Amino acid sequence: MGELWVLFFILQISALILMVRCSSPSGLRVELTHVDSDGNFSKFELLRRAAMRSSHRVARLTAGHSAAEVKAAAPGGSSQVEAPVHPGNGEFLMDLAIGTPSLAYSAILDTGSDLIWTQCKPCLECFSQPTAVFDPSNSSTYKKLPCSGDLCQALPTSRCATSACEYLYTYGDSSSTQGVLASETFGFGGGANATAVPGVAFGCGDTNQGSGFTQAGGIVGLGRGPLSLISQLGLGKFSYCLTSFNQSKKSPLLFGSLADLSAGEAATAVQTIPLLKNPQQPSFYYLPLKGITVGGARLQIPSSAFALQDDGTGGVIIDSGTSITYLVAAGYRQVKRAFLNQVQLPVADGSDVGLDVCFSLPAESSSVEVPKLTFNFDGADLDLPAENYIIADSSTGLLCLTIMGSRGLSIIGNFQQQNLHVLYDLKEEALSFVSAQCDTL
Repeated sequence: MGELWVLFFILQISALILMVRCSSPSGLRVELTHVDSDGNFSKFELLRRAAMRSSHRVARLTAGHSAAEVKAAAPGGSSQVEAPVHPGNGEFLMDLAIGTPSLAYSAILDTGSDLIWTQCKPCLECFSQPTAVFDPSNSSTYKKLPCSGDLCQALPTSRCATSACEYLYTYGDSSSTQGVLASETFGFGGGANATAVPGVAFGCGDTNQGSGFTQAGGIVGLGRGPLSLISQLGLGKFSYCLTSFNQSKKSPLLFGSLADLSAGEAATAVQTIPLLKNPQQPSFYYLPLKGITVGGARLQIPSSAFALQDDGTGGVIIDSGTSITYLVAAGYRQVKRAFLNQVQLPVADGSDVGLDVCFSLPAESSSVEVPKLTFNFDGADLDLPAENYIIADSSTGLLCLTIMGSRGLSIIGNFQQQNLHVLYDLKEEALSFVSAQCDTL
């Protein structure tokens, strides 16, 4: 069967909430916690919820990747415009504060988009959010940004109204935010450890639609464009280290000087690959995936399967907001066939958990052998431990592969990133990673 991993039947599922812990002038640290941590869900329920969120997320990602556009009312008027689709939604929430005096709220962290935005009063059309809606008239530091500004020009869809920059930002599935681009003081953390960052540009949305946003009060974009948080902070790089999926562990998100992969990690173990750019989707972080190895054997996947095409289609992105990894058909068929051939267990129906490749666990055994999985990138091989691609649930008797098929775009999800310290270096246009015990960083 080739190289094998031994998998113990532990299912640990999470989607994480961000909370800032400490900062310095050149760096910032944020903590991650699971979205479902207060839900008291079973392992089966946690898996099903994660798979469902991933399915919705990939639909939005692939819609945007195919250069889909939606028609919506233009900012400030009744005419219609075509607005580029962005992925929206996600697995991680960020606790922060806005305004002076500050108002605490939570926002979805999204590596697939750029705009920072929150719902604002007076609300013309807003979804229900768990915290109070921001009222800019109560803040002494709120300021509308002019149409002539660079950040207004960076918006995919905007118009000028009464010297203010109005925007429309669309996320697919009829989800969108519309309002005024403004600047404000944002606070990260709480109490004596709070860090205030003035002059952050954000969308003050008074017309917002979308069921995927209701877990928070907006989105914080962490993409590659000028509107994103990492670009506005000017720190050049960020990293995260996702702990094993359970509800009690926290994971660090690090900015600037704190992001380096040097704290307690062997320099020789760090691998680096280039980040590719797609002018059609400039926010996404594309990776040069060349092939996949299962059980020690390189799969016969065409070299073009994961290639980023000249017209902006295809390619592979790394995404913190998708739990499941998705591969285009030419690659997924080979991976699926390899696992069906090499896992010596009866095939089972995984439709109840939203996964395609599942097996029936043996009634009495506490462990089972599964083939080793390796992603072969240009310049580096990512050898994954079994818990990063296989999930087992003894209550349902299922063992499932956390990889699914997709169309047009492949996505490396956050299940595959557990206990990896991953560094995004925007200045060097590179992504580095190293195995780590993330709960000790």
